[in-house]
Amino acid sequence: MTTRSEPLRIAVDGEVIAGTFLEPNLKVPGVLFVHGWGGSQKTDLARAKGIAGLGCICMTFDLRGHERTFEQQQRITREHSLRDLIAAYDRLAAHPGIDPSAIAVIGSSYGGYLAAILTALRPVKWLGLHVPALYRDEDWHTPKRQLSRADLTAYRSERVDPDNNRALAACLAFTGDVLLVQSEHDTYVPSQTIMSYRAAFQHTHSLTHRIVDDADHALSSPASRQAYTGILVNWITEMVVGIRLGSATMRELFEIDASGEQGPKRVTHNP
Repeated sequence: MTTRSEPLRIAVDGEVIAGTFLEPNLKVPGVLFVHGWGGSQKTDLARAKGIAGLGCICMTFDLRGHERTFEQQQRITREHSLRDLIAAYDRLAAHPGIDPSAIAVIGSSYGGYLAAILTALRPVKWLGLHVPALYRDEDWHTPKRQLSRADLTAYRSERVDPDNNRALAACLAFTGDVLLVQSEHDTYVPSQTIMSYRAAFQHTHSLTHRIVDDADHALSSPASRQAYTGILVNWITEMVVGIRLGSATMRELFEIDASGEQGPKRVTHNP
């Protein structure tokens, strides 16, 4: 655990001697979860409870247009959602127990896209992206429900560069640690989208890429949900332990497979 020190002076027999107070840093990391479009904070609560057990302060929330505000969904744009995320981040960062230099943001799908953009607007040390989506910049103020599914599918199947996408531009500038998780059988966020994100992360401190075998976009099966939770908890544990030790730790960028090729590690859960 990291410590902080404070010099002091001790009076004795009319003289003064020097000393130092050493105290544990009682501030803890914060973790903010951002759910996907059509989801809610309920999907993150179980994972947040597990990570809170590591000594982190976690926060989940519902984006506007979901749960109690579902009636607003027809008019919600990405601008509304980003404002929601910024407000949630600021609320977490203001918690008196949070170390503001140690905040993680974990986003899934639409939430991953928003989380990537947030890194350009607020300090984020750790960024976890689960099947992060991509959207055209020019449709930013178009209500999310009015976007063309066919157009999005075509766009996500192309190689997209940071020069042409706000989220990827934020990824290019990001210098923290990244977890990138994809699903093997994802029909909403294809492998090319994941590769666009991965290629954009050129200045990160570390990049961990995982594929959940036999998983769809929504992690519909209990096995795939458990596999993703394991990946996330293990990664957060590594990050938190590293900062508490107060020293640099080696983190793998890529797994090397039997052929010697670099690539993401595939994760299969056997119930």
